[in-house]
Amino acid sequence: MAANVMEIYGSKVFNEHVMKERLPSATYKSLEKTLHKGAPLDIEVANVVASVMKRWAMELGATHYTHWFQPLTGITSEKHDGFVSPVGDGTAIMEFNGKELVRGEPDASSFPSGGLRATCEARGYTAWDPTSFAFVKDDVLCIPTAFVSYTGEALDKKTPLLRSMNALSNQAIRVLKLFGKDVDYVSTTVGPEQEYFLIKKEDYEARQDLILTGRTLFGAPSAKGQELEEHYFGVIRPEVSAFMKELDEELWKLGVPAKTKHNEVAPCQHELAPIFDTTNVAIDHNLLTMEMMKKLAPKYGLVCLQHEKPFEGVNGSGKHNNWSMSTTHENLLDPGDTPMENLQFLVFLAAVIKAVDEYADLLRTSVATPGNDHRLGANEAPPAIISIFVGEELEAVIDAIASDSPYAGPVKMKMDLGVDVLPKFSKDTTDRNRTSPFAFTGNKFEFRMPGSAENLSDCNTILNTAVAKELKGYADELEKADDFTSAAIALVKRTIRDHRRVIFNGNGYTAEWEEEAAKRGLPNKKNTPAALPALIEPKNIALMEDFGVLTKVEMESRYEVEMEHYSKIINIEALTMLEMARKQLLPAVNAYMSEVANTAASKLAVSESLSVRSETKALTRLSADADAMSDAVDELQAAVDAAKALSDESAKAVAFHDDVLPKMDALRAAADDAETICGEDYWPLPSYSKMLYYV
Repeated sequence: MAANVMEIYGSKVFNEHVMKERLPSATYKSLEKTLHKGAPLDIEVANVVASVMKRWAMELGATHYTHWFQPLTGITSEKHDGFVSPVGDGTAIMEFNGKELVRGEPDASSFPSGGLRATCEARGYTAWDPTSFAFVKDDVLCIPTAFVSYTGEALDKKTPLLRSMNALSNQAIRVLKLFGKDVDYVSTTVGPEQEYFLIKKEDYEARQDLILTGRTLFGAPSAKGQELEEHYFGVIRPEVSAFMKELDEELWKLGVPAKTKHNEVAPCQHELAPIFDTTNVAIDHNLLTMEMMKKLAPKYGLVCLQHEKPFEGVNGSGKHNNWSMSTTHENLLDPGDTPMENLQFLVFLAAVIKAVDEYADLLRTSVATPGNDHRLGANEAPPAIISIFVGEELEAVIDAIASDSPYAGPVKMKMDLGVDVLPKFSKDTTDRNRTSPFAFTGNKFEFRMPGSAENLSDCNTILNTAVAKELKGYADELEKADDFTSAAIALVKRTIRDHRRVIFNGNGYTAEWEEEAAKRGLPNKKNTPAALPALIEPKNIALMEDFGVLTKVEMESRYEVEMEHYSKIINIEALTMLEMARKQLLPAVNAYMSEVANTAASKLAVSESLSVRSETKALTRLSADADAMSDAVDELQAAVDAAKALSDESAKAVAFHDDVLPKMDALRAAADDAETICGEDYWPLPSYSKMLYYV
């Protein structure tokens, strides 16, 4: 198998190995400057690349090409164009030139834009991202691209991400220069851990809620949940194992470094983790991974659920974002061996701490979705309060710095200035705190808040830009300093003292932490409509504008898009519940009550002395549930109608959260109670027990 993996890995990717092998030497060298140093791409070079890329793709069976991009829906989009070009004599040639490689013009009118584009203003442009390699998928050459409007506004997730990566690189280079290091580029890297559920296809097809919304809107708890903790790292079901093996192979062909796979905590829940990569490439790979999971699962009689909370009462699915900063030679979040390297680490660590504290509200918006609202705060997902876990050893260092006291670690080093500096420690000395949203894990930060369905571009765009801002402030200050080392130490001390409040190593689930966080002044936005206004806060708009990542108009458009998206999702869920309750659940309850009533009547017809106590008890409870469901249906419909009638998108989203969701909960509570009494042959939906414990 090992030889086969080496043979297939990257076989469908137009990577640097293929470029070096197939491109003329001068063309490759020119493209290499674009790939590694951000140099502009000459059209003549693009023409040569396009010609070679087309031949390579056709050898793999490709007949079409597409600009593969990420509109504000968060998923990927593609429009396929054929290589074929007819000539006058009735034959055809296969064409693909540099202009078609570098730029496309998809219709932009039907993608969300938050008011950036009118329907009549349809033109949008896709622009090749050469740092993320082209690949062949389903006989189509896929070219990763950014997506912008005719007037230049970003209509996608990738454009601001690439801008933020450059912003961080530019400022990190300035700081490293002060440490005597001359580097061309500082990359941010990400390793996204993808959690997901697999259930039987036949169960999925029997549930309209799963089909339309991705989650179960009804469902009484299974008698057995995850309390035995036996599924985590347990033996993988044969059909799931077969799915995982093919998934690995298909991802390896596409150059996705799938590394780890295992059962997760909840029954039917699993995880795939890749090796980290440059941020934009890692996110492209994650979107490919999600697509491939959904595509392959039905071959094994399964359906892949990527919603953050498909089943109430068991773990939701997250997507842990393992983030770091690196040059070609070193990880800037690795503590290092010598005092000067340690000081460098502390400067970059302090910048991250300050960034997360100052822009916690904005970082919270990046994970605010209706699905993630169900997940945050319980079952191994972190709370909505953003704090940083650093582990006991690093916290002791931070405390020592903040209080000017000696660091009482196993090895103590002092600088001439009389300030203790972090000694080298192993990467395993920071424990994993599953309740922490932002945890330092030895040489990277693990941002645990993103939900499984999310595009990670948003959180990384914000994180990159916020850290870039702090590094710029540091560079501005330190470049003027007479004594760099003293100034750098003073800056680290000041940062830690000013932003110590965001560091918390305890249990994030407790009520005590919620109270403590409030005292510290940490924001606690528990739902999406409450979190999203941070997108239009002046300080957050200023951050994005100062670094050329997003304009005020682009920020406002994203606020509109996300608010509208929230309302649409809850509206779809509510309408789905109403339809299921009216057409499936109430008829089922009434039919079963009729059966029970007939049984009772039959018994009494035989002899009035026969007991009908069990039937009476069932009928009484079911009748109460049916009445409660019927009333809840009316109240939910009224709440939906009232929310939809609001013209302001912000008010509408708040109404869907405050008014519609509680009515949905009431309808579910009555239906779930009825499910526990109704005869199994009558209840039209596969139960949680059946879905989560299939054989």
